[in-house]
Amino acid sequence: MGKKGISRREFLKGTAASALGVAALGLLGGCAAENEPTVNEPCPTAESAADDWLGQEPQIDAEAIKETLETEVLVVGAGTGGMFAACSAAENGAKVLVVEKYPTGGGIRDDLGAINSRYQKEWGTQIDKFDYITEMTHIANGHLDQRLVKLFCEESGETIDWYGDRLAERGVELWHEAGGDDPDDRYKHFPTGHSPRWTGSDDGEGNSLNGNIVLTDYALQHGVEFRYQTTMIKLTKENGRVTGIIAKDAEENYIQVKASKGVIVCTGGYSLNYDMLQALQPENVAMVGRNGSIPGASGDGIKACIWAGGKFDETHSMMMFDRAALKLDAKPGIDQLKKGESGFFWMGSQPFLKVNKDGERFFNESGTYEGILHTDEFQKDHCHFTLFDNDWTEYVQKFKTHGCSRLIAFPNNADPNIPYQVIAEGMLPGLIADGFVQQADTIEELADKLGLPKEKLAATVERYNELYDRGVDEDFGKEAHRMSALRTAPFYGAKNCGYILCTMDGIQIDLNMNAIDTEGNPIAGLYVVGNDSGAYFSATYPNLSTGAACGRTVTFGRRAGRIAAAQENM
Repeated sequence: MGKKGISRREFLKGTAASALGVAALGLLGGCAAENEPTVNEPCPTAESAADDWLGQEPQIDAEAIKETLETEVLVVGAGTGGMFAACSAAENGAKVLVVEKYPTGGGIRDDLGAINSRYQKEWGTQIDKFDYITEMTHIANGHLDQRLVKLFCEESGETIDWYGDRLAERGVELWHEAGGDDPDDRYKHFPTGHSPRWTGSDDGEGNSLNGNIVLTDYALQHGVEFRYQTTMIKLTKENGRVTGIIAKDAEENYIQVKASKGVIVCTGGYSLNYDMLQALQPENVAMVGRNGSIPGASGDGIKACIWAGGKFDETHSMMMFDRAALKLDAKPGIDQLKKGESGFFWMGSQPFLKVNKDGERFFNESGTYEGILHTDEFQKDHCHFTLFDNDWTEYVQKFKTHGCSRLIAFPNNADPNIPYQVIAEGMLPGLIADGFVQQADTIEELADKLGLPKEKLAATVERYNELYDRGVDEDFGKEAHRMSALRTAPFYGAKNCGYILCTMDGIQIDLNMNAIDTEGNPIAGLYVVGNDSGAYFSATYPNLSTGAACGRTVTFGRRAGRIAAAQENM
């Protein structure tokens, strides 16, 4: 059983494998969120003009406001960052109101990254914070504020310990996803992940718990109020200070919320706003064919902060994983994203043989999830093909990949997000049935089904098998334990491209989580958390630090709530 409390039987029941939808995606921990759109359902997009993604700040007459609410700390967004911020502000004595555009919160992500938690200490995991900061800086091409990464290193352990206490109060264990079995890996890995084991939990009504239930109940116990189906339209300012928001309620009425201590914005970024994506990240959009963003990630929070004077990151990036499978006539890009037809190809991150449209190998498949996607820029159709044989279940147990790509238990017996047995029994057969994975009895037949040149692919496979037998990858330097042969029929292949999880650029912040204005000064009363915040990631996502994004979100959300609560009422 997986750690999210869903058995293999429950996972397979009613699931077409390629259309996994909410039930399957709930397993993904740090790689997806609760309440995801289904695989074959086009994602909703923000309504903004293609030639002006920002638009003008709405002007709303005072007479149009039908209701005025007052609080001390206002949290916009009841997702991962928002719930940690709300609980923290309430614990520190503030009157807290959370507004959320949907009827329920977006859920608490699992696979939360941290350094120096008690769970890591118990296992003996030691991570040097300066090694970590250095690697994060390399991955971001220097486009980050090292002070923020240092702050994460120093406060994330305490945040995870706090969450572990909340889970323990409900009878749920939090597990560190330990490393230690990868001494020969070429790419540096940091075992930062932590995930709850939801199996066997009970919400009091016979259902499994989840993070949203746990923290919502805790917040309510501490006096936090929630206002659902309430969408922020804009921030309000007086004398340079953010004082609250104007929003719309479920009946489309304008309401005003005044926040005497501050507003914490955490609405999830803009990965469902295709106008923003196309305008700001065309090079990344060209590599992706699937969108797994949390609902509501339409850029509302970022745009509101920009209208209020916040400084948007000058480099733009998204978190992409190599787990989308396309039909053979489909190509990655904005049209494919809007169409929405793709297979949820969890195996895409396994270091199987990968070739381009010419049937040639072109990359060390043991690299990061996004590495091969960025390299797809130089390949036909901006995609690649992943190939494996019937012995794949034996190989994945030797690969010992990290984080959410791992298909076997971690060294300390923490559960993988999805065990390989679930893929074998449901996901893979479903992908084959739906035409996203091809199956053949020979390599030549597989080449025909994938539209690849037969002689070239056969030669590539022969060479790859020779390298496997030697135990040395002379062509691209892949580690021996990540090699696999293609000899045992049936053979499998998929047209493989990227899958959007979230955007990573946002409003720049200081160490107090205050939004920074275009002059480099903090905006009083405005705090930004999670995917709405910037100055932390760039270029590519550090997936070899499990839960880096979610861990930053909860750590900085908790810090923002504490700091906002300490402010004087204005």
